[in-house]
Amino acid sequence: MQLAALVSGGKDSVLALYHAQQIGNEIKVLATMVPKRSDSYMFHYPNIHMTDYLAKALEIPLVKSETSGVKEKELQDLKKLLESLDVDGITTGAIASTYQKERIDKLCDEIGIKSIAPLWQKNPLDIMNELLELKFKVILVGVSAHGLDQNWLGQEITKETLKKLVKLNKQFQISLVGEGGEYESLVLDAPIFKKRIEIVESEIEYENNSGVFVIKQAKLVDKF
Repeated sequence: MQLAALVSGGKDSVLALYHAQQIGNEIKVLATMVPKRSDSYMFHYPNIHMTDYLAKALEIPLVKSETSGVKEKELQDLKKLLESLDVDGITTGAIASTYQKERIDKLCDEIGIKSIAPLWQKNPLDIMNELLELKFKVILVGVSAHGLDQNWLGQEITKETLKKLVKLNKQFQISLVGEGGEYESLVLDAPIFKKRIEIVESEIEYENNSGVFVIKQAKLVDKF
């Protein structure tokens, strides 16, 4: 099938795209919703501009659309974007959020395309380990949960940081994959990238127990 991939630049949407490709689908286009509000219920906000680099790293065209970020109304913004795409279906990185999954499924039914969520109901620890096994380079670009202070911002997900996340999961019940908004991520490299993303300039913004790793400048570099 020819698919669009709903991407934020984060690990879940990119891993879902990877899985869709591995079973023979063609990712025809990347689709990104750009929320006007940082508290969007549906869509990733921190460093959403980095999907431009993601598209170039993957060598797949990108279409973007602004959304109000207002609960439920943002679904109509997504519907308009999906209706404009000549594809058989769309991939998403949904794992356990029925709020997101049910709404995207409904939109796809209305439009007449397939809703594909390769990570749906998978064990969160298995997903995190798969990212490491596949050598995805993933950093945290947003935190908003007990135990995740500003020292986590910009940190790469490694075996050691995963062990720490497992401990925090047991202590504070935070989602290992951050699907409850505990953290946001950004993929800098993956097996399907033609080039990798390198951060040139960044800064940390942190207050009231939440923060963002703001990427001010980045570049694409060759992979060896």
